[in-house]
Amino acid sequence: MHNNNLVSETPNSFKTRLCLQIKDEFLLTRALTHRSFLNENKGALEDNERLEFLGDAVLDFLVAEWLYHNFPEKPEGYLTKIRAALVQTEQLANFAKKIELGNALRLGRGEIIAGGRERTAILCDAFEALIAALYLDSGINAVKTILDPLLKDYFINNAINQIDEDPKSALQEWAQSQGYSSPTYELISESGPDHAKHFVMCVTLNGEKWGEGSGSSKQSAEKEAASLVLRKLKLME
Repeated sequence: MHNNNLVSETPNSFKTRLCLQIKDEFLLTRALTHRSFLNENKGALEDNERLEFLGDAVLDFLVAEWLYHNFPEKPEGYLTKIRAALVQTEQLANFAKKIELGNALRLGRGEIIAGGRERTAILCDAFEALIAALYLDSGINAVKTILDPLLKDYFINNAINQIDEDPKSALQEWAQSQGYSSPTYELISESGPDHAKHFVMCVTLNGEKWGEGSGSSKQSAEKEAASLVLRKLKLME
C-alpha cells in the first residue's frame, strides 16, 4: 500500500499489524482522524487534536524516563539534549513513518492528493495522538510496547553521532549541569602558510585548562579540544 493512495489502511488492520494494546476502536479511529477528514465527512465526530495535546505530555515523560533508566551515567545536560532531539516534530514524524502510520490516517481527499500522508506536521500530530489513545485505553505499558523499540532503534542509528557532530554544545550543556560557567577557548599557537594554517586551541573549564585540540581552523581545533574533554568525562566514545 502506498502512502499517497486514496485508499487507507483501516484502524482495525493498523491495530492488528502493530499488535497495538488498545480495546477502544473508536478511540483509535479518533487518533487517526485529521481535521481535513471532518471537513469532508459531516458524520465524523472528532479529530485527533485533543489527543495530540495529551500525547505530547505523555511522550515528554516517557522519553525522559527511558533515558533516565538507559543512561544511568549520563549527566542532566546530555539527557536534556537527547530528549529534545527525540520529541521534536521531525523525529516524531520519523517514528510515524517507521510504523507506516501515514497509510492509516483518515484524511480529506484534498489533503491526500496534496501528499498529506507524508507531511511532517500531520505525521507528528498523529503519532502524538496515537500515544495518547494507547495511554488512555491501556496505560503506560501499552505505550512502552510501541515506543521503546523506536527509541532503541534511534540510538543505534543516531544519538551518538549527534554528540560527535556537536561536541562544543555537548560540553557546554554538561558544564551548565554541573553549575560551571561556559567553557572558554584560547588560541595557543598558529602556524603554517595562509593556504594551510594549523591552529592549536585550549579549552578552559571552571577556571582550569582541560585539554587542547588542533585543526586547520580555530573552529575545528575547538571542536577537537571539546571532544577530548568529553572523552575524559566518558560522555563520548
